Amino acid sequence: MLPKCAPKFGDSMLWHPSCFVCTDCDQLLVDLTYCVHNDKLYCERHYAEQLKPRCAACDELIFSGEFTKAMNKDWHSTHFCCWQCDESLTGQRYVLRDDHPYCIKCYESVFANPCEECNKVIGIDSKDLSYQDKHWHEACFLCSKCHISLVDKQFGSKLEKIYCGSCYDTQFASRCDGCGDIFKAGTKKMEYKTRQWHEKCFCCVVCKNAIGTKSFIPKEQDIYCSGCYEEKFATKCVKCSKIITSGGVTYKNEPWHRECFTCTNCNASLAGQRFTSRDDKPYCAECFGELFAKRCISCSKPITGIGGTRFISFEDRHWHNDCFICASCKTSLVGRGFITDGDDIICPECAKQKLS
Repeated sequence: MLPKCAPKFGDSMLWHPSCFVCTDCDQLLVDLTYCVHNDKLYCERHYAEQLKPRCAACDELIFSGEFTKAMNKDWHSTHFCCWQCDESLTGQRYVLRDDHPYCIKCYESVFANPCEECNKVIGIDSKDLSYQDKHWHEACFLCSKCHISLVDKQFGSKLEKIYCGSCYDTQFASRCDGCGDIFKAGTKKMEYKTRQWHEKCFCCVVCKNAIGTKSFIPKEQDIYCSGCYEEKFATKCVKCSKIITSGGVTYKNEPWHRECFTCTNCNASLAGQRFTSRDDKPYCAECFGELFAKRCISCSKPITGIGGTRFISFEDRHWHNDCFICASCKTSLVGRGFITDGDDIICPECAKQKLS
C-alpha cells in the first residue's frame, strides 16, 4: 500500500497506513477525518478533549467555564450527583463506595453500621470499632460489667457481650483444680481429661513435687508421681517389703516374691512345691515332718499326712498303715484285731501260739 501523507504536517511526513492512528485510542485514521494538536494525531473525539474537558456522566464536552473535578474525572456541575438519590454533590461532602459517589445522608442510611450499644448509626464522622460482625461507636465500646472503655485494651467476649480482661476472668475464666484460682491470659495449663491445673499446682499429692512432663498415675481425685504411687499402693512382699513388679506367690491372701516364699526352717523355695504350715509359717514337707510330725513306732520316720498318707494310732503310739503289722508273722493288722505284747503288737493267731 502507498504510504499515507498528512498535509497538515507538511508533505514530507509519511506513515504506513497501519501506523496512521489516533494518539489516544489507536483508531485507524486512514479515510477518516484526522486532527493535529501539538504535533500529534487525534481522532475528532480525542482532539476535542484536548481543547475542552468531557463530562464523565453524560459524555458531552463541557463548554462552560465552571465544572466539577472529582474522582480524577471532569463533570458538568449539575451532573456530579449522588449515586443513590441523584442530588448534586457539587460543593458538598461525599463518600466513595465501589467507585460510586454518595451523599453523606445516603451513605449512612445504606452502608453505615448501627452501634451495638446505643443502636444509633455510626456516621462517617465517628470511628467504627468492630468485633465479630458487630460495631460500636468509639465512645460506646465499653465493658458490659464495669463500663470502662475497651479501646486499645484486651477484652473478651461471652454470650454476645464484651468484657474487660478483669471482668471476663472473674466471671468466665476457668479455674485451677488445684488452687481454685483463675487462669489468666497466657498462663500455661496442665490438662488431664476434664480437669486442669496451673503448672505449679499439677503436683504429686504425697511429695508435692511438680509433675511437669514426667509420668503420673491418677487415683480417684488425686495425682501421684510414679514413685509415690508405688510406695503407697503397689503390692509389696510381706517378707522383704519390696514391690512385686512381676509374678509372685499368694499365701493366706498375702503376696510374696517367688524367691521370698521359702521354708521357714531350711529356706528352700516353696514356689511350685508341696508345703504345709505351722503357726502360719510355711515349711517344706521334709522340714515339717522332722520338726512337728508324729513318728511311726515301727520305722521311726515322721508321719506327715502329706499326699494322703494314712496312719494308725493306739495309746499315744502311731504307725504308718504299712508299718502296722504283726511283730511275729508280719501280716498287716489294718482293720483287724490285735494284741499288745510289751512294745509289740501281734495278731490273735500268733498270740494263741505264744500262750500255748
